[in-house]
Amino acid sequence: RDAAGARLAMRSGRRSGRAPDASAMERRAAAAAAGGPGPGLGLGPNHDPGPGPASTSARCPGPAAGPPRNVLDLPPELLVEIFCLLPGMSLPGLAASCTKFHQILATDTIWRRRCRAEYGVSENLRRLETMGIACRDLYVKLLHPYRNILGLWQPDIGPYGGLLNVVVDGLFIIGWMYLPPHDPRVNDSMRCKPLFRIHLWEKNKAEVECMYGHKGSHKGDIQIVKKDEFSTKCNQTDFHRMSGGRQEEFRTWLAEEWGRTLEDIFHEHMQELILMKFIYTSQYDNCLTYRRIYLPPPSPEDLIPPGLFKGTYGSHGLEIVMLSFHGTHVKVTKITGDPNVPAGQLTLHIDMTRRVHLPDIEHLQNFDKLSRMVLEIHQQVQCDQQNQEHCHASTQHCLDSSQPACNGVQERQEQGVNAAGVDMQMDAEGAAAGEPGAAGLPFVLPVGVMARNEVYPRTCRACFYGTGLIAGHGFTSPERTPGLFILFNEQCFGFIWLDLKSFSLYSRIEDSLKNAQAPFREAFELMLKNMQSWTS
Repeated sequence: RDAAGARLAMRSGRRSGRAPDASAMERRAAAAAAGGPGPGLGLGPNHDPGPGPASTSARCPGPAAGPPRNVLDLPPELLVEIFCLLPGMSLPGLAASCTKFHQILATDTIWRRRCRAEYGVSENLRRLETMGIACRDLYVKLLHPYRNILGLWQPDIGPYGGLLNVVVDGLFIIGWMYLPPHDPRVNDSMRCKPLFRIHLWEKNKAEVECMYGHKGSHKGDIQIVKKDEFSTKCNQTDFHRMSGGRQEEFRTWLAEEWGRTLEDIFHEHMQELILMKFIYTSQYDNCLTYRRIYLPPPSPEDLIPPGLFKGTYGSHGLEIVMLSFHGTHVKVTKITGDPNVPAGQLTLHIDMTRRVHLPDIEHLQNFDKLSRMVLEIHQQVQCDQQNQEHCHASTQHCLDSSQPACNGVQERQEQGVNAAGVDMQMDAEGAAAGEPGAAGLPFVLPVGVMARNEVYPRTCRACFYGTGLIAGHGFTSPERTPGLFILFNEQCFGFIWLDLKSFSLYSRIEDSLKNAQAPFREAFELMLKNMQSWTS
């Protein structure tokens, strides 16, 4: 009868569209497993009814407290530890989900740890309490809204460019402009100048201040155009003016930029270039647009660590460049520039498969001999390029080995020797393995080569063929001309411009630049490509 009644109940449940009560079934199963009575179930075979109802209730306690079935059941101190591990940008949405989370996320410990983990803010956080500012306000109203301007940037100042690093500095976000040392002291440290800062006042509102000029901070504004671009604006440009007028402003700028007076500069062309730069750059009044740039990603195959260098460029003074590796080629791109070759352009292009074996010191001092060696390689490179273009134009014809010019290039490359007698295969392998010049090769500049800085290393690791970019004023008639790339050591390299008979010395920038790494290699390559279009 019991079985028939159960089947009848199940059929009536199906007819009414109701599913069996799962929770009731679980309770019955738990009671049966414990040997106790379950609702609707008979007693077990070993059940002892006992003396009476009181004894029965004593042997059948209520359900035991098990693990929490919901995150809301967790104790508050455990939720605080969990929330401390979550990214800060997800916490406001979490606080809006329920009242309990909203109350727990008001704990300043969570936001203090997020400020430290995501933005490196560790010192001065205790000062916020005395200022009446919570760590949550610091994160939500300052650090998170302006997170996209942190990193390395190039300002749009015509051909001159620049290098700006925006960092979290204590309780501020500060934009530091990096300037080369005074010409020609290429080995000196970089100079830093604050252009703007963002911070919280007692009103718990982020305020932007312009730091340009000599009258202290004043009101400014920042507009984030998009993720990789932002602009600054000064709202009180009268703070940039000086009582002595433009002449006093020029003298002050000249002392800061060049470390000298106009009377100390005897070269008339150099005076014109300096005056032109002052007129051009001062018209912006710190109202600039910035575009994001990245440091070159390193690779174990690189001959030296890539990075930023400062180098001499004749009358234009010291400029900042970026050295990066691309297979067997080295690219040196301008971060700052001049009216002839602007920022963003590829100033040097080095072929590491074309190593140049220098003669002894006595013959190295002869410029004509060195020039002939480099020009022979240059002519061979041009010949190879022409043959390769011809081969590509008739690809199938060339693959069938019916073109003698292609065969000639192929035979020379298979032999690993170019027309200048340089062992290309050995040098490519040596460059990849980092072997060139392990013991140091003696080096001296040829007689007649002009150098802004005579303090250069007298030994080098290796020398390679390369080309340098020269142009007329206004970047007119740009041309790549042959030259010699000299790798002195990991901190220093040089380039001899054959057509100009001049020498540029480059020294590594040792400053630690934050938030400057490219997310992936393709992003860096795209940035290099875009940089040339910014100033072309």
